[in-house]
Amino acid sequence: METELYIGLMSGTSLDGSDCVLVEFARQKSKLLHQLTEGYPEQLRRSLQNLIDAREHIRLEDIGSLHEQIAIAYAAVVDKVLAAAQVKTDRITAIGSHGQTVCHSPDSTPPFSLQLGNPSTLATLTGIVTVADFRSADIALGGQGAPLVPAFHEWMFASPVAARVIINIGGIANVSVLQPGQPVTGFDVGPGNTLMDGWVSRHRGLPYDDNGSWAASGQVHTELLALLRADPYFGRIPPKSTGREHFHLDWLDDLIAQLDRVPEAEDVQATLAELTAIELAQAIGSVAPAATAIGVCGGGALNQHLMSRLQQALPGRAVGSTDAWGLAPEWVEATAFAWLAHQRLIGQPGSIPSVTGASRAAVLGGVYLPGS
Repeated sequence: METELYIGLMSGTSLDGSDCVLVEFARQKSKLLHQLTEGYPEQLRRSLQNLIDAREHIRLEDIGSLHEQIAIAYAAVVDKVLAAAQVKTDRITAIGSHGQTVCHSPDSTPPFSLQLGNPSTLATLTGIVTVADFRSADIALGGQGAPLVPAFHEWMFASPVAARVIINIGGIANVSVLQPGQPVTGFDVGPGNTLMDGWVSRHRGLPYDDNGSWAASGQVHTELLALLRADPYFGRIPPKSTGREHFHLDWLDDLIAQLDRVPEAEDVQATLAELTAIELAQAIGSVAPAATAIGVCGGGALNQHLMSRLQQALPGRAVGSTDAWGLAPEWVEATAFAWLAHQRLIGQPGSIPSVTGASRAAVLGGVYLPGS
C-alpha cells in the first residue's frame, strides 16, 4: 500500500474543543506527523453547553447554527495543522471527523446518536474529502454505535502473545480488551472526566482539575461513593454505552441531596475520581482478570491523581499510558478517526460486533465531497 495522509478530528463530551492530527498510513503502520488541540471559541462552547443542558427548550435554529459553527471551527484547526506541517491540501486523502456529540441515545425507540459539525461544510471549506457520521451504520444494525475506538485499539496496540487492556478516559471512560486469539470486547464503563470537569468548573471556574491536584486535596466520601456506584448503569451487562445524557451534574446533585450533610467540594471531587478508578478496575476484573498490562489514553492519562488511584485499584497490574505502546495518550482518539476514515475509503469494517452488539461488522461513515 502506498503512503497516504489523513486528518483525524475528535471532539469529546467535555466540550472543550477539538483534537486534530495529521497521520501517515503505510503498510499496516501509522505515523503521527503533526497534532494540535484547539479550544472552541468561548461563545460556541457556552452555546453547546446550553444546548445540552436545556433539552426541553431547544430551538431548531440553535441546532442548525451550531452544526455550521462547529464545522467552521474544525476547518480552521485543519488549516492550522496543515500550515504547521507544511503539507498542501491536495496531499490529504480524507478527513475523519467524529463531530460533536450532543445526544447519544442507542437504547431509545428508535435508537440514534447525534453529532454536530456539518461534514459537507467542512469538506467544502477545506477542499478535502470528509468522512463523518460513523455511528449510524452500527446503530442501524442493532448496535450501540459506541465505543468505536476498540477496532483501532486492536489494530494499533494488540500483542500476538499477551493480553492487553486499553482504558480510554475522555468525558466518558471505556475499555478495550485485547486477548490473543479471542474477539475484542469493550464497552463504556461510565463517567471519566465529565463529572470532574463540571464540578471543578462550577466551584473553581477552571476547565479541568490539573493533574487531579484538587481531588488529591480532598477525602473520598464513602457514603456518596456508595450512592454513585448504586446507579443501575454500572450493573448492566455489555454491550452498553453512555454519555452526558445520563451522567451529568444534575444527576450528581440529586445524589448529594440524599446525604444528611453536604460534603466539602474538594471531597466530592476526590469521590468522583475514585468512582472512575474503582468502576474501571471493577470492569477490568470482570472481563479481563488475567490481563496485567493496562494502557491508558485520553485526557485522564494526564491526571496524575487519577492514574495513582487506578494503580491502587488494580494491584499487581502495570498501569501506564499508551505512550509506551507507540502513541501518546492525548492523540489516540483523533488518530482512531483518521484510521476509521481510511477504513471507510478502502471498504473495510470499522466496527466490532462483540463490542457494540450489532448484528455484523460494518463499513462506517458517510463520504462527503467538497462542493464545486
